[in-house]
Formats: sequence, structure tokens, C-alpha cells
Amino acid sequence: MRVPAEEGGEATADEEGTAAVGDPAAGAGRGPKGKGGPEARGWRQDAGRVGVWLNSALAAEDPSELAAGIERLGFGALWLGGGNADETAFDRVRQALAGTGRLVVATGITSIWAWEAPALARLVGSIEEEFPGRFLLGLGVSHAPLVRSLGRRYERPLEAMSAFLGELAEASSEGQAAAPVVLAALGPRMLELARDSSAGAHPYLTTPAHTARARQVLGSSPFLAPEQAVVLEQDPARARSTARAHLSRYLRLSNYRRNLLDLGYGEEELAGEGSDRLVDEIVAHGSPGQVAHRVSAHLAAGADHVCIQPLGQATTAERLDALEQLAPLLLGRPRA
Repeated sequence: MRVPAEEGGEATADEEGTAAVGDPAAGAGRGPKGKGGPEARGWRQDAGRVGVWLNSALAAEDPSELAAGIERLGFGALWLGGGNADETAFDRVRQALAGTGRLVVATGITSIWAWEAPALARLVGSIEEEFPGRFLLGLGVSHAPLVRSLGRRYERPLEAMSAFLGELAEASSEGQAAAPVVLAALGPRMLELARDSSAGAHPYLTTPAHTARARQVLGSSPFLAPEQAVVLEQDPARARSTARAHLSRYLRLSNYRRNLLDLGYGEEELAGEGSDRLVDEIVAHGSPGQVAHRVSAHLAAGADHVCIQPLGQATTAERLDALEQLAPLLLGRPRA
């Protein structure tokens, strides 16, 4: 089955900064590692402090080339977004892994409504056997309109996720290799499930304030990897136009709307294309230094890893160029 692709204020910062975001000087680690056994320590370390989030469809042309470029720039992880609802999507995961030597590749996310747990366990197990310690399975409950497009009923998402995790664990316990799992989690109950039954959480479309809340619920050990959309454009009007084109579909989805309301935005700020405040606080825009400032805010709030999603590029080469502009401040690597 296939699923459609899914799923404060303007920051200012010194362009040079005092330490790269990804350097140890930029923030201490989270202490004990999350669930998942000895392998979890490997992928957590390899993923580093900053990764890249891209919709899986954008990687379709040449996943290995894209992944190799991301690894060459020094980013530790590539998150492939969307529902990842069929084996074609996981073929891209394999190609990204095969084209790199150490990059962690994650799904951000895989919709539980698109898979039977035993089939997904077999698929994930085969990837883990081929690329041990380099794959991270992000799972999510998606959104009602997308689930209905699969011919499924979207109901009791928390219970559905809990049941799916149990089925996945049972299927993986029969000698099948298993990759670590993180959950797309926004509200406290899904964060609690992520804390108790997985390696951690991967919130999407959030702010550093949400990251602080998530860390409080998760405690110190579980992995916390929020996504952060970014626009490298110093003209606010042009940057907001790009950001609004990205946000428009999400502002129609009840899960995201509810979370944004919980974060203190008013209904009027979610109306239409979203208020300037909402746009500015959800999508970091401006210079590389301003983007780095926002990433640092997530890390200071308790994130272990931040997945940046560059917006506004049409080709792989343009995406890699944007990432190359960010790498010196995010990773401490000078441009070639």
C-alpha cells in the first residue's frame, strides 16, 4: 500500500559563534544512552548532534548520491520522511546506506497503518543484517486523512501504536535482527510511550519550547531528535513565502494544530497561511548563523540530535549547496 508524503521570533546570532553546534563545546551529552542495547550506543554516537531530514520522494532520483554528499559534508544522519509505506521506500534506505560508510539512515516516519508488523520486522531485520547498527526505524501514527486514503480507519492512535510495537517486538524475537525504534511523538502520552517502549522520540513541526517539554517527559536517557525546517534566505518576505508553502498542508492536520495550540499559538495564528510569529518560530530562516542559533536552542532545550530540513531547493545539487553553507556553523567544518 502507498501513503501520501507527510508528514521564538527571528533568531539572531553572531555569524561565527563561539563553537560549532555539533562540537562538544556546544553542549554536553544527555548522559546514559537510550534503550536498544549495545548497538544503540553506536548509532547514537554516529548520528551526531545534527542530521538532515528530507522527504523520501526528494531522494528518489539518486539516494546514494544524496546520502554520499550528506556524509561527505559531515552530517551524521539522513532522515527519510513521508509514510515510507512500501518496499520501494525502503529500497531508498538501502541505497542510501550502500552509498555511504558510516551515515545513519532513519525513517521519519514509517506509518504503522501501512504495514503488518511481521512484514515490517522481516524487512527491517534484513536491512539491519546488511548494515548493522546504521538503520533507525522511526514509526508514527500519521494523520486521519492519510490513513483514510489507505482504506483504514484512524482510531485510538496511542493504543494502535502500543499494539504495533508489541507485535513488532514479538516478530523480531524469533531470531530476527532488529533495529532501534523511535516514535513520532508530540503529546505527553505518546512521549510516555516512546520513553517506555522505544529508544526515543522524533517530534516534527515543533519549537525549542516543545523540545524542553519533550525532554521533561522522556527523562534524561531516551533519544530526542526534533525536526527543524530551515530556509537560507535573509529577506524575511521571501523566506516566509517559502516557509508558508511548506507549512500550508500541515496547518490543516488536526494533530499538528492541537500541538501548536498547546504550545500557546492562537486559533487566529493558525488560520490561513499562519501568522508571521508562527512561521518564524516553526521555520528557522535567515543567515547560516541564524539557523545555527535555532539548532543550538533545540540542543540547549534537551535535544540529542536535530534533523534540519532545508526548504526551497529544486535539485540534489541545490540541497547539498545549502547544507554546505550550514556545515561550518553546525558541524565545525570549513567550506571546501
